[in-house]
Parts: sequence; structure tokens; C-alpha cells
Amino acid sequence: MEWECRQNGPVAQRLEQGTHNPLVPGSNPGGPSFISEFIFTAQSSESNFALKTFFRRIAREALIALEVAILSVLILATRCANYQDVFVAGNVYFADADCYARMTRVRICEKNPGLIVRHHNFENFPQGTTPHTTAPLDYLILALTLALRPFTAQGIDLAGALVSPLLGLFGGWFLWWWSRRMKFRYRWATLILYAISPILVHGTALGRPDHQSLVMLLVTLAICAEWTSRSESSRQWSALSGITWGLALWVSFYEPLVLFAIMVALNLLRDRRSLFGKYWRAGWICFTAILAIAFLIEQRIPTMSIFHSTEIFKNWTRTIGELVHVSPANPIWLRWTGYLLLIAPFLVWFSIRKGALLPPAILALLVATYGLTIWQARWAYFFVLVFAVALPVLLEPIKSRPAVWIAFVMSIFPILRDWDMRLWPNEAEYVRRIEQRNESVRLRDLAVNLQSSENRPFLGPWWLSPSIAYWSGQPGVAGSSHESLSGITDSARFFLAEDWRSAREILENRKVVWVIAFDFEHVAQNSSDRTPAQVPRFLVFSAQNGVGKLYRTAVEQ
Repeated sequence: MEWECRQNGPVAQRLEQGTHNPLVPGSNPGGPSFISEFIFTAQSSESNFALKTFFRRIAREALIALEVAILSVLILATRCANYQDVFVAGNVYFADADCYARMTRVRICEKNPGLIVRHHNFENFPQGTTPHTTAPLDYLILALTLALRPFTAQGIDLAGALVSPLLGLFGGWFLWWWSRRMKFRYRWATLILYAISPILVHGTALGRPDHQSLVMLLVTLAICAEWTSRSESSRQWSALSGITWGLALWVSFYEPLVLFAIMVALNLLRDRRSLFGKYWRAGWICFTAILAIAFLIEQRIPTMSIFHSTEIFKNWTRTIGELVHVSPANPIWLRWTGYLLLIAPFLVWFSIRKGALLPPAILALLVATYGLTIWQARWAYFFVLVFAVALPVLLEPIKSRPAVWIAFVMSIFPILRDWDMRLWPNEAEYVRRIEQRNESVRLRDLAVNLQSSENRPFLGPWWLSPSIAYWSGQPGVAGSSHESLSGITDSARFFLAEDWRSAREILENRKVVWVIAFDFEHVAQNSSDRTPAQVPRFLVFSAQNGVGKLYRTAVEQ
């Protein structure tokens, strides 16, 4: 027993550990061995590999965050460059008359949650109008209002000012993700042009709550989804394409309808079977469902009322910048897209030779929107958008990255020159902007006098009527849309009337209580310098400031 204990005890174990026979592997388990060294080396290699993988992941995520941050700053900086014209004297002022009409709709929805505004009583009074505008943007702005309300007392105005830049930001984020997923070599050409092109910035600018910003976002998603679904035969991308096209048609039944029709027609000509194949069933189902929901909610059939042939309509369109023709020789094309537009046909031809083809539908949209922009400037939003999306593929055959980026930077000089004039205007332009801000503030002060719990319609210049209606809460005779042409005509005839009898008849027929005479040089020379003593007896002077005069009517109602 004693011997056994000695053999197996701690002392024996220490003696055994101290022995070493180099001819017997593992005879010294307490010291370093080949197996233990191998395990240690393997563990060290795995640890180093794990650390390298970890740091690579951190670096990749940091680069992603940096890219998104740079793109976001660039998008918001360009779209909010006009903040001094929007935020004036503690109030929010919108970009144009249509924006005030949209915000009046939002205010009506705020007072009547769930209401779908199908008739405008605040313009073309007393008949009103049946507008082509729809509910999605109304309630998108209202949702943003509710989100901002805890932070500001002007939630609805601030939401209207911010909605379009936010939509532009979402569009930029999507293009960043999509172009990265598509592994475009020159994807930043798309992102930079999207961020700084003046026409795209105008469509999603601060203080411009117009349906075009939402349509631009939806069309961007739809085009990219169409592109990806055709290359991957994916049900998910097909469904996204159907949803976004359906929503775009819900928001506007004009530009999206034309673009969608072009894509469907081209796909029918190329491969009729694939258009209705199993991968596209999900898209068609989503598309049909969205249109059915839109019809049930709006409860009306969209009309193409933009097409008129009357002389009054033609005269009115000449005053609307988005409806003018854009000559191919107009230098504004270069301020929208840069010099790359000049060599775009050669890039298309070169890409065809190299086999890096654009999807036929994208090429068709590029050509069609260019022609439509020549007809109406409002199509420029979509032309530049398609051009930006197609740009990486057009540049793909050029293998020299330095050459491409040097050419791209040089090509955007016209765009940068346009921004230089915007950010640092000359003295005349600076004075004009200051005067415009002051006029907006004074007009708002004048419109506040009309506020009342009673319905007291007013007559004023048509391009100012939507803003006066929004600030005063009173309906106006005129409006800014083509649906208000009869009110626009009566407003112009009133200020141009050569006898007071015809002017009085207009006031009586329209049941006008207030008359606002503003910007006299534009409305009528015979009204420009009238003092309260020179106006007819049925107009009673009520108030004035530096930009206009307010009269109360004294006609028998």
C-alpha cells in the first residue's frame, strides 16, 4: 500500500513530469509538445482571422455610413438652399400657388379626419372645382404634421415645407442601395447628378408640397424595380414594380400613365409571353389591387383635363413655366444634366458595340421623356431622373476610372455654375428676392384682415388667390389650376374693366365681399394708382399696406 501510494502520489507525479524521453512522443506532458504547439498556433490563427474579419466589417460599415451621410447632406443642402425664402419673419411661405392649394386641402383633412377632398370650394367661387389632385399626398403631409406637432406650433406649415425634401432624401437612399446592389461601377455618377441637378432639386425643394415630389419617388422605385425584375425574374421585384406604378397612377393620372404605357407597349412588342409570365403575376395583382383601392377611396374616374384648345387656356398656359416648350438648343438642358447630355448618343452607341446594353424599356423612356420635355417643361423631372439612372450603364464600357471621373467632374460645370448664381446672386437678383419676401409678408398681413367665422368670398389676382385663401380661410373667385379658368377669367376682366357696370356684375354674380388690389402693374394699369376716393361707390376702402389695398364691396347680395 505504501509503495502504491508512493507511485501514485503527488511526489511520483512530479517526478514523472520531470522526466523526459525524446524518443517517446508525449513523454513530457507538462512541457511543450508538437500537439500543443499546433493547437496554440491554430487558435492564434483563428483569433487573428476573427479580428481581421471584425475590423473589415467595422471598416465596411463605417464606409457605408460615410457614403450615406455624404449623400444625405448633399441632397438636403441642395433642396434646402432656399430656406431664406421659405422661413420669413417666423412664418412659412410656400414656393408657388399650387402649393397653397394643396395645403388648404391638408387643412380641410385636418379638421375632418378621414375626409377625401373631391371638390374645392375655396377656388372658382361659388361654383368651385373638381380637381385632379388625390388623397395620398394630403394624408402624407397630415401624418408628418402629427409627428411634428409636439415640437412646434406650426406643425402643418412645417410639414408642408419639409415633405418634399424628405421624399427626395428617401429617393436618394433607395438609389444608393439599389445601385450598390446592382454593382454599378460608376454608381456615384447617378447619386451626384440626382443630388445636385437643379430640375430634380426644384421638384423636391423645401417649401414645395406638390404631388410631383411623391410621383418622382414612386417612378424612381418603379423604374428600378422594373429593371431588376427583368434581369432577375423575381416575384418580389415584380410586386414592388406593380405597387409603385399603382401608387404613382393614384397620385397623378398623367405623367405616370404615359411612362407606364410606354414600358408596357415596349414589353408587348419584345416578349408578350413574359409580360404575363408567372414572375409577373404578383406585379399585376398588386397593380390591380392598388388601382381598385384608389377607385374605391377617390370614387371618381381620373380625367385628362390638361388638354384644352380654347384661346383662354392657351393664354393661361403661356404664364405657367411647366407648360412651356423647351427648345433642344436651349442651354437650360446643360444646367439640368451637364455636358454628358451632348455625348449621350455616342455613349449609347458605344455601349451597344461593347455589349453593355441598357434595358430597352429604360432606353425607350429616356428617348420619350426627352421628346416630351421639348413639348412641356414639366417632363424634365422624369427625363433627368431616367438619365441619371441610366448613366452608370452608359459609362460602363469605359474601363479607365480616372478618365471617367475627370470627364464627369468637368461635365457638371454648367450645373455648378447654376448653383453659383443661386447661392451667390448678383445685386439685382438679390434685391428681387428681398422684395419678394417683403411682398409675401405684407400680403399675408393684408389677408389676415379677411379672417372670419362667416363665409366672405374675395376677388384678387389669380396667381395670389390660393395663398390669400390659405391665410384668410376664405374662398376666392380665382385659382391657380386649369379647373379655375372661369374664375381666372372673371378676375382678369374685373381688373381690366373699362366701365364699372361690368365690374359690378362680376362681383354680384360671384357674391364677392372683399376685393384685394395687389401688384397693380401686373393686373391692370387702370387700377394701378387709384386712391380710395377714385374707386366706384360699391367698393369701400378698408385697409392697405405697402403692397396692396383691401376693399369691401357694397353691392346688393
